[in-house]
Amino acid sequence: MKMIQRAGLAVFILALSLFTVLPFVGSYRLSPDLVDQYVKEAHREILGGILAPLYGQEYTSNVAFVRAFNEHFDTYNDELKAAERWDEVIWDDYAFTLTKAAAEGPVSQRPLLYFFLTLVLGAVGALLYILPMYRRQPAGIKHDGIYFSSMKSRGLLGIITGSWLIAFYVILYWFPEYLTNLVLMVDPLSMALSGNPASQWFLYGVVYTLAILVMGVRMFRKYKGNRYQLIRTASVMFFQLSFAFLIPEILVWFNKPWHDFKNIWPLDYTFFFDYRLDGMMASGTLGLFMLFWGVLLIIVGVPVITYFYGKRWYCSWVCGCGGLAETLGDPYRQLSDKSLKAWKIERYLVHGVLVFAVFMTALTLINYAMEFQLLQDATNQVHAAYGFMIGSAFAGVIGTGFYPLMGNRVWCRFGCPLAAYLGIVQRFKSRFRITTNGGQCISCGNCSTYCEMGIDVRWYAQRGQNIVRASCVGCGVCASVCPRGVLKLENKSEKDRIQDNPIIIGNQSITVKS
Repeated sequence: MKMIQRAGLAVFILALSLFTVLPFVGSYRLSPDLVDQYVKEAHREILGGILAPLYGQEYTSNVAFVRAFNEHFDTYNDELKAAERWDEVIWDDYAFTLTKAAAEGPVSQRPLLYFFLTLVLGAVGALLYILPMYRRQPAGIKHDGIYFSSMKSRGLLGIITGSWLIAFYVILYWFPEYLTNLVLMVDPLSMALSGNPASQWFLYGVVYTLAILVMGVRMFRKYKGNRYQLIRTASVMFFQLSFAFLIPEILVWFNKPWHDFKNIWPLDYTFFFDYRLDGMMASGTLGLFMLFWGVLLIIVGVPVITYFYGKRWYCSWVCGCGGLAETLGDPYRQLSDKSLKAWKIERYLVHGVLVFAVFMTALTLINYAMEFQLLQDATNQVHAAYGFMIGSAFAGVIGTGFYPLMGNRVWCRFGCPLAAYLGIVQRFKSRFRITTNGGQCISCGNCSTYCEMGIDVRWYAQRGQNIVRASCVGCGVCASVCPRGVLKLENKSEKDRIQDNPIIIGNQSITVKS
C-alpha cells in the first residue's frame, strides 16, 4: 500500500509540475486575420493599426507576447485618458482573447493530450495516494498528528501550497492571458458541453470540480462508517458536478443564459445586475423561471429551510464554496482561529459584507428601474469595487489561497454575505442546535480543534450547553471526532434551545445567548 501511495504522489507531483510550467510553453504569432476574427467590429480598424507592429512577429513565450501587446495597447489608451477623450478609449480587455488566438505550439495542436497529462493524471495520482488512506483506522477519534505535519500546521509545505494557490488565483482573476495554454487544453471539453471555446472561468470550473470530486473520495475514506458525513460529502459532490458545472454549460449549448440554480443572492451578487436580468427576461419561459426561482430562494427558501435545518442545508450540503472547503480544505480545518478576538472580527466583517451587498443591490435595482438615467456611473463603480474586493480578492484569493494559513472556512466565516444572512436566521429563528451531554465530556478538545468555524465547542460541551451560533455550518465533524458521543446535531422545537450563560474571561463576564 505504501508503494501505491508513493507512486500516486509521484504521479500527482509530476502532473502538477507540468500544469505549472505549461503556460510558458509554445510560441505566439498575431496576424490581421486573427484581429478581424476576435475583435469587435467597432474596434477592428483602430486596434488593427495599434497592433500592426506585432504582425508576423514570433514571440517565444506568452510573457513576451503580452508585454508587447500591452506596450502598444496601453500607450494608445493612456494618451486618450490623458486628453480626457473617454469615448475613444477601448475599455474592452483583448489581452486574453488575442493571446489565446495567437497561441502556437504543442498545446494548441494537441490539447487533449495535455489535458490528460495534467488534470486527468493529477486526479489519478491523487486517488492512488488517497484510496489506501485510513484503511486500518477505526471509526471515531482521529489522532493523526496534524500539528506535526509540515503541510497541515503552517509548515514549509503548507506555506508553499498556500503561495501556489494565491498566485494561481491572482493570475486567474486579473491576468488570465498568462494561462492561455491551460485554457486551450480544456477547449475540447468546453466545445463538447456548451459548443463554445473555453474561457478562464471554464478552466476554473473544471479544476474546482475535480478538486471536490477527488478530495471528496478522501472524505469517504476518512469518515468511513459515519453516515452523516458520507451523505453530506456525496451531496456537495453532486451539486458541484451537476448544478454548478454541467447544467450551466449545457444551458449555454441551448442558447440559454449560464445559470447555477443552487447559487443564491447575495452570494450570487450579480443576480440583479442589468445584464443578468435582461438575459433571463429575454430567454422565454426558462429565463423567467430562473428569475422566479432565484427570488423564491431568497425570500422563501432561505428562511423556511433554515428554520427547520439551520444553515447546514446550504453551507455544508449544497454550496460550492462550502463543498471545496469541506473536501480540499478539510486537512486545514484545525487552523481556524478560536480566539475571542477572531470571533469579534468575524461578526463585524461578515455582516459588513452583507450590508455592502444589500446596498449595492438596492442601488442597482433603483438604477435599473430608472433606465440608468441617474446613477449609472455610480452603480458601475460600486459593482467594480465589490467585484474586486469581495468577489475576487476575498472570495477567491484569500478564501481559498489561505486554506493552509488560516483554515478552510476563511471566506465562509469572515466574508460570505449569504452565510451572514443564513446565520441571522439560524441564530434567532431556527430549530437547529447541537446538543451536548456535559456529564460525558472528558475535555479532550477534539471538537474545538476540528471546528472549522472557530467555535470553542469544548466550552459548551463542558457545561452541557446547547451550541447555537450564527457561524455554525452544521458540518458535524465535532460530533464525528468526539470519543464519548457528547455532541449531537438536532432539529427539535425551539423551546429550551437557547440558554443564557456567561463566558468568563479574566475578570470580565460577557453574557451571550448561544
